[in-house]
Amino acid sequence: MLTAPQSLLRDRLLAALSVPSAADSSDYDLDDLAPGAAELRPAGVLAAFDSAGRLVLTKRASSLRNHPGQIALPGGKVDPTDADTVAAALREAREEVGLDPAQVEVLGTLPAHRTVTNYAMTPVLGLIRGEFTPVTEAGEVEEVFRVPFAHVADPASYRIERRRWRGTWRSYYVAPWGPYYIWGATARVLHALALRLNA
Repeated sequence: MLTAPQSLLRDRLLAALSVPSAADSSDYDLDDLAPGAAELRPAGVLAAFDSAGRLVLTKRASSLRNHPGQIALPGGKVDPTDADTVAAALREAREEVGLDPAQVEVLGTLPAHRTVTNYAMTPVLGLIRGEFTPVTEAGEVEEVFRVPFAHVADPASYRIERRRWRGTWRSYYVAPWGPYYIWGATARVLHALALRLNA
């Protein structure tokens, strides 16, 4: 059974999912750069909101080869045993933060986002039914935290910053929350969701 905040949130998220999208996004589009012709690997990430309407996010372990220490949605690449990106997101969320897929009501998916590491990352929107106590996967997740829907849904929470990367200036979205620096692909897909929620 959904809580009252989740029932309202469900309606807003479903409305956001119905907003037409012009195209997929990428880590290159803020600078109008050509991403190249590398083959993209499919991946799924779970944007799930708990019983209080808060988004579950992780801080990746600093020992990881890709995106160490960064803030991320639970998720990862599609394995051969996964039916699709939704299945991959649910499986990875179970592995990374101990979320039982049976607790998740999947509402739909947002357009895929191309990352600089050549993943086609599909955000899966969902609601977590009942109480959820995270259990982190040692070596992959350093911390699990939650961000209020109001912060995620407000376009004013996001800004564009720039830094040097591989010899050129690159632009990216950030949406800091307390001590957490939400940026890059995660901030990009959340910003896209915020725009849909306010369309």
